[in-house]
Amino acid sequence: MIDFQKLDLSKAEQYKAYLTDCQERGCEYSLVNLYIWGRQKAAFLNGCLAFYSQYERRSVYPFPIGDGDLSAVLEAILHDARARGLVCRLVAMTAADCALLEELYPGKFRFHPDRTYCDYIYSIEKLAQLPGRKYQRKRNHVNRFYQDHPDCETVEIDETTLPAVKAMAESWYEKKMAADPQGDYHMERVALHRALEHWAELELTGLVLMENGQIIAMTAGSFLNDTTFDIHFEKALDEGAYAAINQAFAQFLHEKYPQLLWLNREDDMGIPGLRKAKLSYYPDRLAVKFWAELLEEDDEG
Repeated sequence: MIDFQKLDLSKAEQYKAYLTDCQERGCEYSLVNLYIWGRQKAAFLNGCLAFYSQYERRSVYPFPIGDGDLSAVLEAILHDARARGLVCRLVAMTAADCALLEELYPGKFRFHPDRTYCDYIYSIEKLAQLPGRKYQRKRNHVNRFYQDHPDCETVEIDETTLPAVKAMAESWYEKKMAADPQGDYHMERVALHRALEHWAELELTGLVLMENGQIIAMTAGSFLNDTTFDIHFEKALDEGAYAAINQAFAQFLHEKYPQLLWLNREDDMGIPGLRKAKLSYYPDRLAVKFWAELLEEDDEG
């Protein structure tokens, strides 16, 4: 079997040499997401970076990346799945990945588009400016928030503000879990805690809205590649603050990192309300993803 290991931040530069070079990849290929979410493992293999993960309670293989011998890595993954007694499922694939897999293994895989996990990609300039008639309602939400909170200010997250951010996040989860005891907040709570604990090592960037010393909203993310920034978390104690923190962070990033063109606000997990909210910001495109499952012999033909 492949010797997959948990992500080790002492190897961060080695991981990023592969991850930041895959321009068309989705948020699954963020070092931050690989490190903070669930049981994700990786292995350097034949000049590529291969992955082993959990996806919808199944063991899966995010599509390997790199300029090495990709066909050898895919063959190793097939052997690894057999050794583990798994049906081989490759996830987080682009259309080009699907074409390559079909070329290497004609008729051996069944391919599926995965709308639930499509990433929403936005022009950072548009989210910073909210221009034109179609963003009028968003501008109204932002203006109303600042009218209601005239003393609110934006503060960049750093070592001095991290304790207050942690306290605010815990307050957010406590309120959500009290209102919805059956809600599935555990994994995200753990992921956010890990992100805050390893803030500097993960090279995260974030912003808070603060009023009279109290944090109303927070957001955090990291570079996915040279031109795309990935938004990992966005939390607000006041519902009206979401539009404000969204625009404020886009403005902050646009000014601080002028090379940035895009914000990846990740997927909607198939949640209707979240999908509606993300679509209301008019994404410039969706990063379409696919998954592929190896056909069993009885399924072929």
